Amino acid sequence: MNLEIQHDELSHEADSGFLSDEYFDLKSRIHDRLLDLLDLSKLDRVDPVLLKPELRKVVDKILREDFQSLPLNAFEKERLYAEIMDEVLGFGPLEPLLQDPTVSDILVNTYKRIYVERFGKLENTDARFKDDDHLRRIIDKIVTAVGRRIDESSPMVDARLMDGSRVNAIIPPLALDGPILSIRRFSVDPLELEDLVQFRTLTPQIGELLQGIVKSRLNILISGGTGSGKTTVLNVLSRFIPAQERIVTIEDSAELQLKQRLWYGWRPDPQT
Repeated sequence: MNLEIQHDELSHEADSGFLSDEYFDLKSRIHDRLLDLLDLSKLDRVDPVLLKPELRKVVDKILREDFQSLPLNAFEKERLYAEIMDEVLGFGPLEPLLQDPTVSDILVNTYKRIYVERFGKLENTDARFKDDDHLRRIIDKIVTAVGRRIDESSPMVDARLMDGSRVNAIIPPLALDGPILSIRRFSVDPLELEDLVQFRTLTPQIGELLQGIVKSRLNILISGGTGSGKTTVLNVLSRFIPAQERIVTIEDSAELQLKQRLWYGWRPDPQT
């Protein structure tokens, strides 16, 4: 394939939103050159605001020296810069989805299919990974950032990102069609009782009743299907626990966002 044909394909992909193997190959080659020129393991110590323009200079140098015969227009370059930055500083194709406040769930069903949930409805996206290895590298990056590991001896991991998002990843041999990843995101500012009343999830009278039940130390059982709001309701009810009380929570997946200072979260050993 000559460079003119490759450039035409890249231009078409940029317009249509579809990314072919040729585009991913170009991005991978630039990323490999960055690995040769920089020690990426030390970049997490540098302020991203200061790091981005320096990385852009390096990418410009790589394009001039190694890809000078490949003409790219301004739009293509900006897209390439953004995606390279996401690969180096973030989680690759997932980064724009993680920055989108309307996305509540990200579902990666093999490297070719990425779905998101917005306002309770699943949507297919144009985002994709190059191959299983690319997806596996991003999964490793995610779980390593939170002090976890995933490999053939431990092919499933359940973790929580710094922003509170819950991550579940499964790789072969448990995953039959390649690595699979899901990220459930949570609001930075958890809902309060007033919000549930405003959204007509609860009536003011039911809200007062639940508040009294919590303050009276009565037992409460909260149940429901996936995405029905169990964690949201539990977070809301926890606001009525007096601040001087000591709270211990036991969760397989850390999702609660309690505001009390005397809150201690505990995760049981998955091996027991």
